[in-house]
Amino acid sequence: MVVAALALSSLTIVNAKSYDIILSSLTKAGNITLKPGQYKLKVDGTTATFIDLNTSKSFSTPVKVENTDKKFDDTRVQSKKDGEADTIEEIDLGGSKTKVGF
Repeated sequence: MVVAALALSSLTIVNAKSYDIILSSLTKAGNITLKPGQYKLKVDGTTATFIDLNTSKSFSTPVKVENTDKKFDDTRVQSKKDGEADTIEEIDLGGSKTKVGF
């Protein structure tokens, strides 16, 4: 049983879905600040990891994951202006009923 559980958890990690997002300005996401550019977002439990597609550097921050009643058609970043930077309030994950709050 332990081997089956480990195999299943490994399979989940390998098949973890990622989402492409583009940030047009300096953006705060939780406790990190991201430069403008293209990122790949991966959510694992209560941690979101942003991978900069230009530098391959990764940045992680805690998040609150919620499920909604409706499925999101595409990935949308909802943010507000906070001084010179934007602050992400939530990201709706396209193709799922999941939203990630910061």
